[in-house]
Amino acid sequence: MGNNSADQFFPPDPRTHSRMHDDDSRHRPMRGRMPSSAGYLTVAFIAAGGLFFLLWWMMVRSGDEAPWLPAGLASSVVLLVALSAREVVMRRAWTRYLLENGIPDTRRKSRSSSTHRSSKKGFSSSVHSAALRTIQKQSSAADSPSATPEAHLDVAHLCQDYLSSTDDAMRSGNLGGEKAIGIRAGQERVRALHKHHLLTWAKGQSLLLTREAQQRARTFDKIETAHRALDCIDSALRVYADESELHDSKIAIGEFIASVKVAHWVELAERSAFKGHYRRAIDRYRDALFYLNQEVVKPEVRQAGTEKIEHEIAELQAKLRQRKNPQ
Repeated sequence: MGNNSADQFFPPDPRTHSRMHDDDSRHRPMRGRMPSSAGYLTVAFIAAGGLFFLLWWMMVRSGDEAPWLPAGLASSVVLLVALSAREVVMRRAWTRYLLENGIPDTRRKSRSSSTHRSSKKGFSSSVHSAALRTIQKQSSAADSPSATPEAHLDVAHLCQDYLSSTDDAMRSGNLGGEKAIGIRAGQERVRALHKHHLLTWAKGQSLLLTREAQQRARTFDKIETAHRALDCIDSALRVYADESELHDSKIAIGEFIASVKVAHWVELAERSAFKGHYRRAIDRYRDALFYLNQEVVKPEVRQAGTEKIEHEIAELQAKLRQRKNPQ
């Protein structure tokens, strides 16, 4: 009974319905395609089959006596690797989809086909208890030291679905006084869990991406990875806009991006100056000044960096004058 009851709150694909009513998505010109496990498996089987026939054809042409053996072995390995990586690939695809389309605000009222089905079947205390047990179990698992940030995001989605379903049941007016009080108490607990897990996901995922950005070699990769960390923070801020820790994290990531851009242009300027291209070096130092004067940079850092770059520019201008008027 517990599992069947919980299904009324958590349908097979709850993310599809919850994001269909996200107000932010209506302002976007296009929406990304939602990840599909069936589509992933279809592509995996097609790739394995294609590899089998390709290798089989090549073995036949080379005169192999048993062409199906190496072809079957290779395609089986590809299929096994694809199946074992399915969970990781789909989880990353869902995370990327959420960053592109946003996370719904739990405080907004939304109606989906799943909530209509639950209201038609009725709302009982057993359904309520089963849903709460499912959320609490997933919440405890996500809070374990070995859990990944994506586990917190999954719990936040369970909480969102629970709140949407209970809001719909409360609006129906078919609940008794004691049952309504119990639902409201459950909603308060679930709202607290939703906030905890969504903020934990945003902080943890953005921290992982920021560390990854610091380890990247190319400037473009550093900036692109850091922007993915910013997307995590912005997704949570759309729901909890008053969280000071999220704003502090956003500022820190913005400072990191600005520092990467400044360091990039300073390095290019130093290379140009070393080669004797003083005018080009001056232009590149000025590009560094542009990024250094962004609002996210701390005033003391901006002042120290500006003084150093302006000193380098003055020296290069002096060398240019000396080159024009040699004594």
